[in-house]
Amino acid sequence: MKRQSCNFLIPAILMLIILNLAVPAKADSPAKVVEEFQAVLIEAMKAADKSTIRERFDQLERPVKKAFHMPLMAQMATGRYWQSATMDQKRAVVSAFGRMSIATLATLFDGYDGEAFSLVGEKSGAQGTTIIRTKLKKSDGELIQIDYRTLKIRDRWHLIDVIIDNTMSELTTKIDEYKPTLKKAGVPGLIRLLNDTADKLMSPS
Repeated sequence: MKRQSCNFLIPAILMLIILNLAVPAKADSPAKVVEEFQAVLIEAMKAADKSTIRERFDQLERPVKKAFHMPLMAQMATGRYWQSATMDQKRAVVSAFGRMSIATLATLFDGYDGEAFSLVGEKSGAQGTTIIRTKLKKSDGELIQIDYRTLKIRDRWHLIDVIIDNTMSELTTKIDEYKPTLKKAGVPGLIRLLNDTADKLMSPS
């Protein structure tokens, strides 16, 4: 993750606690959170040939919201515009960010051909985060490195970013992607963009 997004973690977390947007406390380990999330993905992939995108969305919604700290991720994706947003706008952008994220997963994980996740290890990350390193083995034997940036908030570990092949941070990519919309139309514009993206992903082809 770029330094800009890492440095934003501390004030973002403090603001979430003040706003009471954080998920209730529950002790856990970062590796277990990752393993449980990946197990759900495999289940969705195995059922994909008999399910619609909407059905996979419904299957993934609760586990994804449990694993990922959507309020913090949405706040980081919104950047400085978060501070001037109303409470209703903040809640709306968190909801829209979650819809878009889950719809993306429901679209991408649309089949199963023997893929398997494996835990590789973990290491300390910036700003008190822990990086959980995993591999996805595809049916042709290709290995894809998928690392999860995790953070402990109110005694519970959450996923806050996904890093592919040690280079591409999904959250940093979103931060860069949303800047033009935020600059032009602010948080309301981003909410519309996120919901429109989710709707398009879940609409029948």
